[in-house]
Parts: sequence; structure tokens; C-alpha cells
Amino acid sequence: MKLRSAALVAALALCLALCAAPAAGKEETEQEKLGTVIGIDLGTTYSCVGVYKNGKVEIIANDQGNRITPSYVAFTDTERLIGDAAKNQATVNPKRTVYDVKRLIGRKFSDAEVQRDAKLVSYNIVDKQSKPYIQVEVAGESKSFSPEEISAMILTKMKDTAEAFLGKTVKHAVVTVPAYFNDAQRQATKDAGVIAGLNVVRIINEPTAAAIAYGLDKKGKEQNILVFDLGGGTFDVSILTIDSGVFEVISTSGDTHLGGEDFDQRVMEYFIKLVKRKFKKDVSTDARALQKLRREAERAKRALSSQHQV
Repeated sequence: MKLRSAALVAALALCLALCAAPAAGKEETEQEKLGTVIGIDLGTTYSCVGVYKNGKVEIIANDQGNRITPSYVAFTDTERLIGDAAKNQATVNPKRTVYDVKRLIGRKFSDAEVQRDAKLVSYNIVDKQSKPYIQVEVAGESKSFSPEEISAMILTKMKDTAEAFLGKTVKHAVVTVPAYFNDAQRQATKDAGVIAGLNVVRIINEPTAAAIAYGLDKKGKEQNILVFDLGGGTFDVSILTIDSGVFEVISTSGDTHLGGEDFDQRVMEYFIKLVKRKFKKDVSTDARALQKLRREAERAKRALSSQHQV
């Protein structure tokens, strides 16, 4: 998550470039037009928001006091839950709890990755206009949401978090995306921003943003750097040349479907096979059991970051 925060800090650094005190009257008009610009890291598993204030970047805590918010949306018969509240009830409401939607955004339903995910997630993914839609039942009625609509709900949560902190309305945002996102995925992310009531003034590649955040543009001399970005659901490696603060991406590669979630899935698959072999019980068809297993797999993985065994 350190790199995620770094990417956000860098996004906000570029916000500052957009909103900094101008030298000319025309530019000043543009600054006044934009006003406050927030930075949002819309992640596969977690998202966060920040703002440049009083000469420094402030990563804003949500209503639970956390600086990162689970990229989860859940539906009940009476309300819609987003973030921590949605993730906390996932095990008791698996079919109506939506997560990993970043892996669906900008893709076609027929994509191999979408078909694979449809077998792994606890909610239903259906084909609508050749796009993957999330289908949930609310108060006895079936409803379908596009990945952009679900992403917009998460962006709205980030927007609300920023507005509560700033005490004013926010309309503009910079959003980070994986370097390997194609045009359709980038446009879909912008569309999600529009649905959330945000003007996405810029989409920034996460590896480039991280390089800026670590101050690599301030070193002066020309240099080549490699940025390794492994997130919750995506993986990027980029080689950049930096000279006098100017970034040039020489090459980029990666996998928009490889990240921490895949590590969790491997752990889950191991225990599914173990339970089947030892207890003759197949839990792979039990949505509630899978959500519990997913939660424990993530906890074990995080614990192994600081200890040798769990």
C-alpha cells in the first residue's frame, strides 16, 4: 500500500501543477475555474483520496478513520454500502457484495479474463450489450450495474470523504490507473468519474506517478529508472528516462490481471483442495464459505509481510 499512497501523492503533485499560482491573467482564470482538485487512487482492492493543502499532501481518512478504503460495494434490501461497511458484511451477504470491479472495467464480456473472474467472484456477472454487468437482487428485484457504475459509487465515496474534510464541494479530480490500461479501460475510468459527478482533469499512469512522488524528477541529471508496481489486481513494470524534470516512458509492460488478489486465490484453491481431500466436502460452490476463506487468506498474506509463519 506504500506504493499506492506514493502514486496518489504524485497525482496530487500534478494537481498542484494545475492549480499553482499562475504568472499570467489568462492562466489565473483557468486556476479559478478549476478550484480544488483532489487526487484519487482507484484501486482493485483499496482506494484512497488526498488533497494538496497548506504546502503538503494530505491523505484523507474516511469515516472509519482509515486512510485507505476497501473498493467494495454491497446491496441490502434497505441500503447500499460502500467501503469498510460493505467489506465487513461480505461473508453474510456474498451474492450482493461487489469487489474487484477494476478487473472488469473497459473489458468485453467475452474476454478470457472476465470469463475466469465470473467463476471466482461470489456475485453474478452477466452479458449485457457485450459488456460484463453485475447482477444483484434488491428487495426481490433483479438489478444490473455496469463496472463504470460500481466504480462511480467508490469514486463518490472518495469524493464525499474529501468534501467532509475540506468542508466544501469538490468537482475536479486526478485519477491514477495502471500503465498497461488500454484506451477503453482509461475511457471507462473517466466515464465512472462523470457518473460520480467529477471532472477527471487527468488520468496518470501509476508507475510514472510513483516516480514523481519519490522525487526522482528532482535529481537534476539524466537518469534511467525502473518502476515495479504490484497492486491488488494489476502489475506494471515501466522504464522511464528523466531529464530536467521531464519524464519519457521508454517501455512498459505488465498484466492488468495479476496482483495480490491472485495470491489470495492461490491460497484459497490450496485449502479448497485440502478440505475436499480430508473432509470429502466441496466448499467451492458455497459462496459464504468462499468469502470467509478469501478473508482469512488475505489476513494470512498480510501477516506474512511481517512474520515468518501464521
